[in-house]
Amino acid sequence: MSTCEQVIPLLVYRDLEAAHDFLVRAFGFKPGGVVHDADGQPVHGEITFGGTTIWLHRATAEHGVDSPAAGAMTGAGLVILVDDVDAHCASARAAGADVDEPVDQPYGQREYEARDLEGHRWWFATPTAV
Repeated sequence: MSTCEQVIPLLVYRDLEAAHDFLVRAFGFKPGGVVHDADGQPVHGEITFGGTTIWLHRATAEHGVDSPAAGAMTGAGLVILVDDVDAHCASARAAGADVDEPVDQPYGQREYEARDLEGHRWWFATPTAV
């Protein structure tokens, strides 16, 4: 795949460093680091899972973006397929993630929902036989 033929999700956080570390610890993403500007302020972070990179962007009025922490509702989330959703849920819970119990869905997967430190919604799922 060409680097021009991929989708890179972007999530906005008020505390990039805390978000980066939490996502690695709670959900098992691989760390990509946090980039700081000349004043030492975090401006960009990255995590990866499988072959997908997720960008972490700072909340900024300049770009018109804010974290779900700014309000009670979110308009989007990400679904991540994992090998063992029950084990993943237990690990995320142990790391302090706000999680629901895994549930078998009629569309052929077992999944659970989690929220990260700033309220982004995540669903982790394992395909099941339909």
